[in-house]
Amino acid sequence: MNIKRDNNFSAHLEASSMNDIMFFLLLFFLIVSTLVNPSVVKLTLPSSKKVMLMNKQQITLEVSRDRHYYLSPGKDSIPALKLEDAIKARVAGLNDPSILLRLDKSLTVQDLVDVLVIGSDLKIKMILATKPNG
Repeated sequence: MNIKRDNNFSAHLEASSMNDIMFFLLLFFLIVSTLVNPSVVKLTLPSSKKVMLMNKQQITLEVSRDRHYYLSPGKDSIPALKLEDAIKARVAGLNDPSILLRLDKSLTVQDLVDVLVIGSDLKIKMILATKPNG
């Protein structure tokens, strides 16, 4: 009796269980990513835990609760429509100007963004002043 052996070996991998594993991993990461939601964090601005002192001479822009704008050192109220021109005149001739923003905490984020847009258009660094917690 002449028995021939088949010498052609082929590697074969069963991949049907890999589909299940990949499905469960995908499902796990989708569920975990929906649990991490940044809108859950409640912000309490403008207070902070760390105080940073600035050595530079900067211009101070104060915004009161009733949206009156005051540029230091003068204490005259500036209308919102003329704020950009007043800032432009105050920083004229200064090298690397920066403005320290002091906003009342009852103001909205939109009020802050309106001032930051002016600073962005004029290419001026703006720093938000906060009070330390505690």
